[in-house]
Amino acid sequence: MEVGSDIAGAQRALWNGVKGHGWVAAREAVDTMFAPMRDALVAGARAASPSPRRVLDIGCGTGDVTLALARALAPGGDCIGVDISAPMLAVARAESECRGLPVRFVEADAGRHAFAGPAFDRIVSRFGVMFFDDPAAAFSNLRRAAAPGAALHALAWRDAAENPFMTTAERAAAPHLPARPSRRPDGPGQFAFADPARVRRILEDGGWIEVDIRPADFACALPAARLDEVITRLGPLGEVLPDADADSRAHLLATVRAAFAPYVSGGTVRFTAACWTLAARAPAA
Repeated sequence: MEVGSDIAGAQRALWNGVKGHGWVAAREAVDTMFAPMRDALVAGARAASPSPRRVLDIGCGTGDVTLALARALAPGGDCIGVDISAPMLAVARAESECRGLPVRFVEADAGRHAFAGPAFDRIVSRFGVMFFDDPAAAFSNLRRAAAPGAALHALAWRDAAENPFMTTAERAAAPHLPARPSRRPDGPGQFAFADPARVRRILEDGGWIEVDIRPADFACALPAARLDEVITRLGPLGEVLPDADADSRAHLLATVRAAFAPYVSGGTVRFTAACWTLAARAPAA
């Protein structure tokens, strides 16, 4: 088995296991936190001329962005979300049925999936593109799925140092948890696209043109009462708390809650998400 397929298999197991179920449990809190990024992707689609008709959402998770795009582009919009996480897609499908939106969700690795020809005139992603095991091959696959001249609009995290909120829990909990492997700067993972020069090479190697990578800071907020949903379901605590005894669980939660105190004011958690806005275009012919 090739190294890339080993990594892809590990990612699939993770997102269909504890991580995927954790995101499902924290879905409402996560969607609230990341609403500004969703709104930016929707605004970009609305402002596009001509208006996109077929949109592909990469790493769609529980469907927040896909469903918002479907509402914004109705009637006539055709939105498809793709993700490797079955539990997250189950929620996305239930939401689309509940809202009566004509959205389709596909369980697949977007970097390898055989899409039906050059069909999509817009490809978007909110924090889904950093998890490809072979990013250049993945973006080449997406370019083949794109219609001539199609637009790519994705959001990715800048580096961990610029996003202290996102690493607060793991830093606070680290002394009390087994040692975790260091992040590989080339991913796959949350901060795998921190280096814009590397990201530009990946996109260009994948056949995309007019690559434009710009910093974007988003003001995010969450009711403080929902912070525990994020702390206990995502990141390292989401992996260890289910198996921890009551005393260890209480100690870890108290330690991590205290670390988030600088972000809490007046019953609201506030932080800045330091991101890259990735834009590119498929060749016209």
